[in-house]
Amino acid sequence: MRRTEVGITGKYGVRYGASLRKQLKQVEILQHARYVCTFCGKKSVKRAAWGIWHCQRCKKTMTGGAYVLATPAATAARSTIRRLRETVEI
Repeated sequence: MRRTEVGITGKYGVRYGASLRKQLKQVEILQHARYVCTFCGKKSVKRAAWGIWHCQRCKKTMTGGAYVLATPAATAARSTIRRLRETVEI
């Protein structure tokens, strides 16, 4: 019988249950990923601390979500503000 690949959550072994490990795997993959910098446009933003993100190319530090650079709520708020600005300008 072949064993399944567990990825980044292999460090937890059989502890905490399969469904919790699957949820944690999604979060850990997102938090360790590199993101595109809004200043220089390169894919070089990494998580420095909880909610603090740092671009290694242009040395800019920015805030964001705890595990993802741009949270869905922040994206929705940004688009709403942009839409309201456009209606005021017209």
